[in-house]
Amino acid sequence: MTRAEGKLPVAILVPGDFNDHAVGRIDKAFKPVRIERADPALVTDEMRATVRGIASYAGISAAMIDALPNLEIIASFGVGYDSVDANYAAKRGVMVTNTPDVLTEEVADTAIGLLINTVRELYAAEKWLRDGDWVEKGNYRLSRLTLRGRSVGIFGMGRIGRAVARRIEAFGLPIAYHNRRKVEGLAYEYHATLKGLAEAVDTLICIAPGGASTEKAIDAAVLSALGSNGVFINIGRGSTVDEAALAGALKGGAIAAAGLDVFADEPNVPQALLDSPNASLLPHVGSASVHTRRAMADLCVDNLVAWFTDRRPLTPVPETINVKARS
Repeated sequence: MTRAEGKLPVAILVPGDFNDHAVGRIDKAFKPVRIERADPALVTDEMRATVRGIASYAGISAAMIDALPNLEIIASFGVGYDSVDANYAAKRGVMVTNTPDVLTEEVADTAIGLLINTVRELYAAEKWLRDGDWVEKGNYRLSRLTLRGRSVGIFGMGRIGRAVARRIEAFGLPIAYHNRRKVEGLAYEYHATLKGLAEAVDTLICIAPGGASTEKAIDAAVLSALGSNGVFINIGRGSTVDEAALAGALKGGAIAAAGLDVFADEPNVPQALLDSPNASLLPHVGSASVHTRRAMADLCVDNLVAWFTDRRPLTPVPETINVKARS
C-alpha cells in the first residue's frame, strides 16, 4: 500500500492461474475475486456489481469488459498485451496497464542465449555428452554455423530490441532494424520493409509485438530473403510467424536454423517444428526467472494500488493513456 494501511474496499478479479506473489499482494491490499478463466459466462451478478479491477496474464476481450460495468482498470501481467482489447477498453473508459522495463534485460539475455544455442548447437552437444556419445563415439561434430561474420537484423526496435542490440554490439556484429517507423537518434541502419531487412542480413531476431498488424509478418518471402545461411530467432510473439512456412523453410534449406521461444498456439507446438533438427525450441521462458517475474508481479499490483489510491496508473498502455479515473 502507498498511502493507507489495511485493505482497500475494492474487488479485484483474478481469472485463472496467476503469479503467486501477485496473488498474495492482491489478497493483502484488496478484496480478491477468483474465477476459473476470463469468460463472461462465469461472471456473477455480485461480480458485475462489485468488480472494479482485473489482474490477469492476458485474454481480456471486449465481451469480458462489457460483463463488468464497474470495471475501471485491467492490470496485465507482461509487456505484451495483444490479447487484451485495449482499444475497446479505451472506448469504455477502462485503463489498461502492462509491465514494461522490469523484464527488458531478462528477455534480452534469453534472446542472446537462444541465438548462441541455435547457431552453436549447444543443447545437442550437451545431449551428446549426457547420452554417453562422447565416450562411445568421440567428439561432437563441428557446428556448421557460427556468429562470426554475421549481420543481424532486429524486427521490433523497442525497449527489448534496443537491449538486444546493445548485446549484439558486444559481439562486434553489424546491426540493422525494421520498425513501423524509424527511431530517431538510433545509429543502426533502418529498413522501411521487413523483406528489405531480411535481404540485408543473415540473422533475423523478431521482438515485434503481436496483433493484426504483425500477423504472420515472417512469411515464406521474408524467410527466402534471409537466405540459406539465414538464422531466425523469435522472442516476441508466435503470431508474427507463419509457422507452416517456417517449418518448410527449415526442412527445405531456405534458411539454416531457427530458435523459437514463442508459438502461435501455446503450449501447442506444430509437429513439423518439433521434428526440425535445425530448430531450437523453448517453452516461452523469455522472462521466466524468479527475480524478474517477481518484479513484474510487483509492477502489476503497484498499478492497481496507484489507480485506487492516487487515481493514476504507473505504466498505462498507449491506447488508454488518456483514460481518466472516475470520480
